[in-house]
Amino acid sequence: MKPLWSILPALAAIAATPAAAEDPERVVLAVPGFANFAEIDPRDDTVWINNQDRVEHWSTRGKLGELVMGKPCGAMFIVGPNLWAADCKDGTLNRIDTATLKITASVTTGLASRGEFNVAYGAGSLWVPSKSEGVISRVDPETLKVIATIPVDPDTWYLVFGYGSLWAASSTHNSLQRIDPATDSVVHKTITGEQPGFLAVGEGGVWVQNQGDGTVARVDPQTGEVNGKVKIGDKLKWGEVTAGGGKIWLRTTEDQMFVVIDPKTLAIKARIGPQIGSGALRYVDAGLWTTEHDIQTMTWWPHPERIGN
Repeated sequence: MKPLWSILPALAAIAATPAAAEDPERVVLAVPGFANFAEIDPRDDTVWINNQDRVEHWSTRGKLGELVMGKPCGAMFIVGPNLWAADCKDGTLNRIDTATLKITASVTTGLASRGEFNVAYGAGSLWVPSKSEGVISRVDPETLKVIATIPVDPDTWYLVFGYGSLWAASSTHNSLQRIDPATDSVVHKTITGEQPGFLAVGEGGVWVQNQGDGTVARVDPQTGEVNGKVKIGDKLKWGEVTAGGGKIWLRTTEDQMFVVIDPKTLAIKARIGPQIGSGALRYVDAGLWTTEHDIQTMTWWPHPERIGN
């Protein structure tokens, strides 16, 4: 990570430069601490982030509330009125009532990573990478029980649910594993690139951010095999990828803030913003939320249909 003083000029540029045509109304918020993973609340387009020892709720007007935890970590997921967030201090998955900002339940699952991973939801269950040796835990959100443990490749940290399956990437085995929720087993495995990381589903594919070789791979959701790649840069650590609005959105750490990709042609449609370090990116139809923890900011980008066109 670069020292803060070395990237302060980039922050000043964001704050002082008039918004470009692609993002005419963006809102930049100062967020003290380390605003890391983000999850957009689909009910009102507000955003939830984990920030050092707390989970925070923000809107474009500022912080709405916070909940102190041991060490919130990894990407979170909202199901109905509840936010599910992992705590790396005690290896638990926690259910947070978004109205009261209180933890209403905890499930001890263990965690495979100390920070870089996803909690996923699909087929009526929550999915957590729970052991670095290669285990994913399936949690029933109603009974709060671990109802299955699934053997996977070691260092499987990154998950996403879509097209009827759970997709799981192992960074050290360079593998993307497809898990059938009907059998709780890996039914297909393929190599996507060097050091696969964050995943997204939608826009006709499963999307893999290959952190080691700087590519984004498109995987056919039917065959489970790679059917296209686009080279973004030398590497893609850390950042994040998401899909929506007819585009693929890639938060990057080097060269720019984020990249917009055409999901059909795999052409890079736009490279947006200066290089300001790592952070998260989440999409809804109304806009994008990005975090920029190295410079202690968070940005709302409205009108995503205008970006990259």
